[in-house]
Amino acid sequence: MHEAGEIIENRVRPLLDWLLQKYPDTPKKRAKQWILAGRVSANGIVIRQPHQAVSDPGNTLNLLDRHATALACGSGWQIHPRVALLYLDASFAIINKGPGLISVPAPNSGLSALSILADFLAGRLKAQDRGVAGKSLPPAYRRLQPQPVHRLDQYTSGVFCVATNPTARGRLIEQLKAHTMKREYVAFVEGRPQTRQGTWRQWLQLSEDELRQHVISETEAKAAKSEVQEAITHYEVIAEYPLASGQGIVTKLRLRLETGRKHQIRVQAAHAGLPLIGDRSYHPKYRSRGLGGLPLIDFPRQALHAEVLTLEHPEKPGSRMTWTAELPKDLRQLEAILRSGRLKP
Repeated sequence: MHEAGEIIENRVRPLLDWLLQKYPDTPKKRAKQWILAGRVSANGIVIRQPHQAVSDPGNTLNLLDRHATALACGSGWQIHPRVALLYLDASFAIINKGPGLISVPAPNSGLSALSILADFLAGRLKAQDRGVAGKSLPPAYRRLQPQPVHRLDQYTSGVFCVATNPTARGRLIEQLKAHTMKREYVAFVEGRPQTRQGTWRQWLQLSEDELRQHVISETEAKAAKSEVQEAITHYEVIAEYPLASGQGIVTKLRLRLETGRKHQIRVQAAHAGLPLIGDRSYHPKYRSRGLGGLPLIDFPRQALHAEVLTLEHPEKPGSRMTWTAELPKDLRQLEAILRSGRLKP
């Protein structure tokens, strides 16, 4: 009986021991680095703890290639005051961007969500959260090169996708074109839509300076010589908040993009008579700076947040993945004031 007990005990050993047994010529330090980098799997599961006790994995013990495996970021790793990393693997990253930061590099602007991610991948930034403070990425991630797939306006917050290799980028862009990448936003607009849910479908024409979109008729779209794009947005009322003293109403909308044009939600909402709170480009009250007796709700940016992103993993056909980013602090505060009924324009 004693001998049988010893045999059973010997079959449960630290993962590092099993790995060294399979690769006896490998230095112990290097084998440990393989495990920490997420390159070792047993029974189909990647294990990152060298001393985790496992039963004899036999032929299921595998040394994976040097490509990065999926990084579990929990509710998000804060890698910059305005950037949280929600997901990362060798194909793409999911970022939760704060308002005021551009998504991708632009002329005369050195800092963007994309450049911050690149610095984190290269080891120049570390996670700021207390639970993962000081953590840098395993070396396998440092070869990843972030590349834009789509973007959010500078003053729009929320979740968006960045590719980390060219093949994945092409496949993710194909999902955008095929409208299979699901993107849902939350917006606070001035006014009330005629129906609780519906669809906005218009033709948009970008100004020559590419700073503003204009809604044009279908006849104008067919006659236009410059590029014109169809924009389709589905909306649904989430909540309504009457302003103090009966001076109007603010509606909280959920919006699902079918197409993804520059400023699409902002220009279509304004065209529908529901301009976004704080929108300096498309809300007539902010454009006129409140002149002419027009009351103004004081909010520093367009009240728009990319809440949900769903896509198919570019390397795993049929595997759908979803991320949700809660409202940032400024929108939570806006909604709290709206809910109290104390907000006056």
